[in-house]
Amino acid sequence: MSDELKKGLEGVLVAESALSFIDGDEGRLIYRGYEIEDLARGASYEEVLYLLWHGELPNREQYDEFRDTMAAERHVDDGVIDTVRELAEQDEEPMAALRTGVSQLSAYDPDAAADPTDREANLRKGRRITAKIPTILAAYDRVRNGEEIVEPREDLSHAANFLYMLNGEEPNDVLAETFDMALVLHADHGLNASTFTSMVISSTLADLHSSIPGAIGALSGSLHGGANQDVMEALLELDDTDMEPVEWVEHLLDEGRRVPGFGHRVYNVKDPRAKILGERSKELGEAAGDLKWYEYSTSIEEYIMDEKGLAPNVDFYSSSTYYQMGIPIDIYTPIFVMSRVGGWIAHVLEQYEDNRLIRPRARYVGSEHEDFVALGER
Repeated sequence: MSDELKKGLEGVLVAESALSFIDGDEGRLIYRGYEIEDLARGASYEEVLYLLWHGELPNREQYDEFRDTMAAERHVDDGVIDTVRELAEQDEEPMAALRTGVSQLSAYDPDAAADPTDREANLRKGRRITAKIPTILAAYDRVRNGEEIVEPREDLSHAANFLYMLNGEEPNDVLAETFDMALVLHADHGLNASTFTSMVISSTLADLHSSIPGAIGALSGSLHGGANQDVMEALLELDDTDMEPVEWVEHLLDEGRRVPGFGHRVYNVKDPRAKILGERSKELGEAAGDLKWYEYSTSIEEYIMDEKGLAPNVDFYSSSTYYQMGIPIDIYTPIFVMSRVGGWIAHVLEQYEDNRLIRPRARYVGSEHEDFVALGER
């Protein structure tokens, strides 16, 4: 057994997976053999869920059944809604409220007592969790804004239904398609911190209602899912100044601050998801007659690339895309959960199929020769 220390487990292989492949040098992301560009532009989020969970894209009959079955699970029991309402009224953080609500779903799940490794039960639980997360999040946002909760509709897509519950009106096709694309782009991304967290928890034979809240907790940090909120707050800070984007970036760097949304532990070039969302951000700006956010972003991107050699990641362009859709900034990361839960569930299913308890070691660097002194003599 090697004693070489790998801080952050960087470069360490801990599992085999057939779910997603990242080529950091070429800037490629693949879900089960399909290029992310093709899926983002041609497949719905529901199709991608089916692909991740079942190993192949659905035909029409499979798709219709899967979509309808999941849509029928969107309703959330009153006990969970009551908790979410209380958390919203107490001004709890969005990610913490969502984590708590998802954990409470187990109390109402008919498969809660199933063996944790029962694949069919896990698929049913996964559908329920995935279907109910948008309902929990929209309810939280409505309550904290003093608005009535909007009940889910089964006739809308996963993406469109969330925007409907959030805003109280059915979104137009452009908004629904843009949001659906964002969900597809965020659905899976290898063994990132939150995905690995879900695998570690499930490796103990804990169930989905334990592993998914754990993954939500891991995603909440600013070095992971929280970066998208940081990016938009930075762009708004720029907008409040009289500076040009490059001047503002130089000012930030002179203060020893960093520009969020750049660099990635895997990609050495521009994140392919950032390319796709950058294009969509531009399209939204053109439709609204205001390209300000896109132009800010591209100016900053060019400068950071030239001066620092860092390329933008998906957070850099998802933030301005969501902002132009009217989505509150502090629920950007919970929206990440809405998408990535599909990948978490898929990885947990893989973990159960070939499980081994995940138990790394640490190198001990403390003292080995302390003399014990009884409490009364210290």
